[in-house]
Amino acid sequence: MNRPKRCALKTLTTTWNFIPWDKVRKIVRSLQRRIAKAISEGYRNRARALQWLLTHSFAAKLLAVKRVTENSGKNTPGVDGVLWKSSRQKLSAVKSLVRKGYNVKPLRRVNIRKRHGGTRPLGIPTMKDRAMQALFLSALDPVSETTADFSSYGFRRKRSCHDAIERCYIHLSRNDSATWILEGDIKGCFDNISHEWIINNVLIDKTIVTKWLKAGFIDKNKLFPTKAGTPQGGIISPTLANMVLDGLEAAIYKSVNTRIIKYDGCRRNYHKIHFVRYADDFIITGSSKEVLMNVVKPVIANFLIERELTLSETKTKITDVYNGFDFLGQNIRKFSNGKLMIRPSKENFKSVLSKIKLIIRQHWGAPTVILIRRLNSVITGWTNFHRHVVAYRCFCNLDRFIWFYLWKWAKRRHAKKGLCWIADNYFKRIGSRKWTFFGTFDNGTEILLRYASDTHIIRHVLINGKANPYCAQWDKYYRQRYARKMAA
Repeated sequence: MNRPKRCALKTLTTTWNFIPWDKVRKIVRSLQRRIAKAISEGYRNRARALQWLLTHSFAAKLLAVKRVTENSGKNTPGVDGVLWKSSRQKLSAVKSLVRKGYNVKPLRRVNIRKRHGGTRPLGIPTMKDRAMQALFLSALDPVSETTADFSSYGFRRKRSCHDAIERCYIHLSRNDSATWILEGDIKGCFDNISHEWIINNVLIDKTIVTKWLKAGFIDKNKLFPTKAGTPQGGIISPTLANMVLDGLEAAIYKSVNTRIIKYDGCRRNYHKIHFVRYADDFIITGSSKEVLMNVVKPVIANFLIERELTLSETKTKITDVYNGFDFLGQNIRKFSNGKLMIRPSKENFKSVLSKIKLIIRQHWGAPTVILIRRLNSVITGWTNFHRHVVAYRCFCNLDRFIWFYLWKWAKRRHAKKGLCWIADNYFKRIGSRKWTFFGTFDNGTEILLRYASDTHIIRHVLINGKANPYCAQWDKYYRQRYARKMAA
């Protein structure tokens, strides 16, 4: 009996719009799970062989091109000025993602302004280099998730800033919690990471990663070599930086001997050392300033020296939790009554106010509906980011400032009109609220400005530190977590 031949994915791919993406994702997902399983069992050679299969898989190449042609940087070219927009270009790009004969082009250097002044360099790879990075990232990410620190939350799947903030609350909210905080910041983390350390310790194709790291960049029509660091702007750079810093948590716990098994079988943490990291920003709690300064800080410095990194002397400091500190846009402070309050930081609140003022200023002559749409997107994004902390008073203050700016905007548009006319044409009563800003489309439908104070404050549920999105045993956990999030 002759069995029917299996139809290869390449034969099914005729045009980009008719690719069976569910089948493509299933193929890639299967290989990624096998990589994660091999790493968890200690079989690095098997994982390396599976990575080779994945990076040469046609399905993984399809997903890599799909990712770089549908993200926010799809309209930003590299030094060659090439963009992939048509279906024919995308299919041709998939076929060009081969390891043999692959040459990396230099990055296009762009300087971005920092919030506190100065600029930050950003390297923009070409579309082909971005696609190759996305392809190899699909093989590296299962390794990164399996070996990552439990308290690392930056640039990882299914994790966010909210998990890091919730972890801070858990470790600082009790009456017997630590009262001293070491705020750590690595000086130029992405710019100074050792290339040799990445090549020798990260489980990835050494030839390919060496080409990326040594590609150099072009600034003002001049080529500059790169001797250290992973360029910010590359798809794979955050994952490489995470893997460089993985192991810091274990090094700290081991050095201060926080996990001591007593005769009763209980675990003790005498110095109340806890570690929370988001990318290259981290905090460490401690029972005293001396433990953090004399024990923990030298361990961090020695850990970073091997990777040719150093702590920033200006941004790394030890503070008392009763004085408060800022972390990931939130202000965390404990009061004399023992209550811990996590609220939006003043700088974060000022930044959203500045953004709203700029939007209103840029729309002096624009239709009202366009202004409302733009403001609603900013208000929604900012309130959703802070909806898991004590932010109701900040939301009310934001509404008050927005009303003031809009009233000023309306008076400027109609300088010869009376105040009652302006109030009747731009504000209406909705329930008990008299001053709801609104606009009308050409078809007569109305759009209302969103109130920030209408956002419900919901406590975020911390993710399990051991959860791995590439292990089948955690699938049920992630489904339940997603269902709980959608029901909130």
